[in-house]
Amino acid sequence: MADLRDAGARPAVSAEAVKYAQLSGVLAVVFAVLMALALVFVNRSPGFATSDQAYDAFYAPGGKTVLITVGLYLVPFAGIAFLWHMITVRLLVRELAPDVPKMPMSLQVLAGVLFVALLWTGTAAAGAVALVVDIGTGPVPGPDVGRALSGIGYAVVFVYAVRAAGMYVMTTTTLLMKAGLLPRWLGFLSYLLALAMLVATTFNPAVLLVLPGWAVLVGVIVLVRAGRPGARAIPEAAS
Repeated sequence: MADLRDAGARPAVSAEAVKYAQLSGVLAVVFAVLMALALVFVNRSPGFATSDQAYDAFYAPGGKTVLITVGLYLVPFAGIAFLWHMITVRLLVRELAPDVPKMPMSLQVLAGVLFVALLWTGTAAAGAVALVVDIGTGPVPGPDVGRALSGIGYAVVFVYAVRAAGMYVMTTTTLLMKAGLLPRWLGFLSYLLALAMLVATTFNPAVLLVLPGWAVLVGVIVLVRAGRPGARAIPEAAS
């Protein structure tokens, strides 16, 4: 294995790769902002431990549910921004490391798509009652129905979507390391974050902000390393 850390051995980043690096950074920020806003709004809905009295008071006429509905409409756009971000990262990696292993490439896209699908499903369940109140004409579902929907939403998001996010962080870190776009310290930190998400048992919404926060941090590093003409990738090693 020959070390390519010296400046003369670093492969120059192409104009195409620069474009992908810049897009991935911008899309990471868009995803993070939309995700954070959506979580703040949707998390206003009563949880499955809410009493009947508090549930009825929350969904009584008065406009308390509007922000939840707004959050439900923001979630799809956060997912779309994430998918665009994922694709630009994949294109960047392919541009800089055409011989990257196929397994992490395949697992990364599967994890990303699963994360978005589960996030959409879970938040839809958690905010379903608010949507009925704001745009429906029928009676408000009772507390038991609301708790059941909240329970489904929490399970889908915190038990399943968070694991998919951890898998995405792990595989994307591997790809970016192979392409020479992450320093070793950030790669190590990323693997720790991925492991934490894979074993997390919390229902605190803050755990869902780990992925967008990580995406922004990685986006900044990628922009510094490959986001300008004349930049040079720094592979860990090459044969």
